[in-house]
Amino acid sequence: MSTTSTGIRPAYRPYVLQVHALERLTPHFVRVTFRGDDLENFGTAGLDQRIKVLLPHATGSYADFGQHEEAGDWYDRWRMLPHDERNVLRTYTVRGIRPDARELDVDFVVHHDPGPAGDWALRAAVGEELVIVGPDERSPHSRQGLDWHPGTATRLLLAGDETAAPAIAGILAALPAMSDVDVLLEVPLADDELVLSTAARARVRWIARNDAEHGTRLLEALREWTAGSADLLARAAAPRRQELEDVDVDTDMLWDSPADAEGEFYAWIAGEAATVKTARRMLVSEFGVDRKRVAFMGYWRIGQPERQE
Repeated sequence: MSTTSTGIRPAYRPYVLQVHALERLTPHFVRVTFRGDDLENFGTAGLDQRIKVLLPHATGSYADFGQHEEAGDWYDRWRMLPHDERNVLRTYTVRGIRPDARELDVDFVVHHDPGPAGDWALRAAVGEELVIVGPDERSPHSRQGLDWHPGTATRLLLAGDETAAPAIAGILAALPAMSDVDVLLEVPLADDELVLSTAARARVRWIARNDAEHGTRLLEALREWTAGSADLLARAAAPRRQELEDVDVDTDMLWDSPADAEGEFYAWIAGEAATVKTARRMLVSEFGVDRKRVAFMGYWRIGQPERQE
């Protein structure tokens, strides 16, 4: 099955892939390169496009949720499974796609006490199978899963923790030379600095967390950046005071990526939800930046697994 009941090919579909190569980029980043014939049709939007990784059970097996079909109902079928039969699902970002070579790169964050996906990446072996749900280039909706909507902005801010690093790398790689961008990236250690390529005028600041509480040093760096960017933020201010809803990040999803709009400035912030919430309030409530110019994504929450539904 390759199309939905409407006759339109689904934006996302399952790909059954094999591990082709593993590379330990830094102490906390592992790059896994996958291969599969179906990657010929994998979406090439890049940027911060999301994908779903479905992990094998401890036995290495998968439940049947239509992963061998080009169907658009994989998620409904996965949800219909008994909870203990569902394969664990996690959200990641496309780090690189080479359709001609049938190869896909995904960067995994690994810690001393990794979650299910990080644990899989540490134990993965060449030839192992993994199911990834990603965009189908043949679909008219293949650019779903993108939260990067800068509109006319050329003065940009990218901020996040290590979980946002692959998306930030993808965005930087796609920026034109006319873009002027500041990047604030908090990572566990100074040795976790990655090589980032861009044609834009980019000032990249890597912030080693070391023993500090997660997010504190990123917020300190953002505070320093705002102090030196008062004129820019004033030009990006909304015409009137804005009220922000008080999202409980322990129970609710913190996520908003406004549509493309006119304006010189655009900020993209992602990572741990409580940190992202504080960063958003700093820009919108304190400095009055038009909330239509700030995208924010709470990728995860300290002490909580990713929501599965």
